[in-house]
Amino acid sequence: MDVSITLWVLTVLGLCALIAVDFFIGRKPHDVSIKEAGIWTVVWIVLAALFGVGITIWGSGQAGGEFFAGFITEKSLSVDNLFVFILIMAKFSVPSHLQQRVLLFGVLIALVLRAIFIAAGAAIIASFSWVFYLFGAFLIYTAWKLIKEAMADEEDEEFEENRLLKSIEKKFGVADRYHGTKLFIQQHGKKVMTPLLVVMLAIGMTDVLFAMDSIPAIFGLTQDPYIVFTANAFALMGLRQLYFLIGGLLRKLVHLSYGLSVILGFIGIKLVLHALHESGVHVPEISIPVSLAVICGVLVITTITSLIASKKQAEREAAEETPKDSVEA
Repeated sequence: MDVSITLWVLTVLGLCALIAVDFFIGRKPHDVSIKEAGIWTVVWIVLAALFGVGITIWGSGQAGGEFFAGFITEKSLSVDNLFVFILIMAKFSVPSHLQQRVLLFGVLIALVLRAIFIAAGAAIIASFSWVFYLFGAFLIYTAWKLIKEAMADEEDEEFEENRLLKSIEKKFGVADRYHGTKLFIQQHGKKVMTPLLVVMLAIGMTDVLFAMDSIPAIFGLTQDPYIVFTANAFALMGLRQLYFLIGGLLRKLVHLSYGLSVILGFIGIKLVLHALHESGVHVPEISIPVSLAVICGVLVITTITSLIASKKQAEREAAEETPKDSVEA
């Protein structure tokens, strides 16, 4: 897709305007209701869909298909990221009315850092076609790792701060409690960070780790930097509302990691085949329509099996509690 500098500038300005609107909506700390989260989740998805339709009309059907495949992949990976966001919120005991502010700035940090990742990835791909082998191998390894983690079924998983975050806390100091939306305060004559800023940094840094698999994944679907960036942007910008909408539902998506491992493995194989094709080896390549069908199919099947498994688990737990209640009565 041939994208001019003017279109790039207009797109970035448009995304900045949307971020400003999102900030204006969430500028006042409050508990986000299911209704509010639902409405804005639908709004962001509709905006992404309209953008994809626009690319299809003014670009090409191929470009439109790549955007939708990339957006759905990034969105599904982002849903998995919400598990960790929940752990971070619990780790730092973030008050419910401040969580939307944390997510807003955390996602903004993530968006800026991903833009840097995407620019670097595009430059590397343009210069070294063999990098597709590395991306493909990494995604296949990540898929295998996801399956292992899912099979481990660690119930008591907790978020652990990385060394960089710990060093920042040590250097600047951290207040002993939250002070509304303030990021820094004066404490004992010294300017220190509030826990709110620490959580924002934790969210942003954690998303950088997630980008290690999501960026290669979307480059496996399209090598167009414009589509890669916009698909990531739309996937991230609705993440805050999605957190509040499906926070409880996340625990029921017990097979999500398996589904994501299949998707990442599939894209990894697609990348390896593409790399072989670029090297002059005559191998079949996987088209975007096939990729889109596989991604959507895996997510639908995963969601259905997850809900069935969660329902059976709830029924088993209820059956186990019933005799105990009867004895006590």
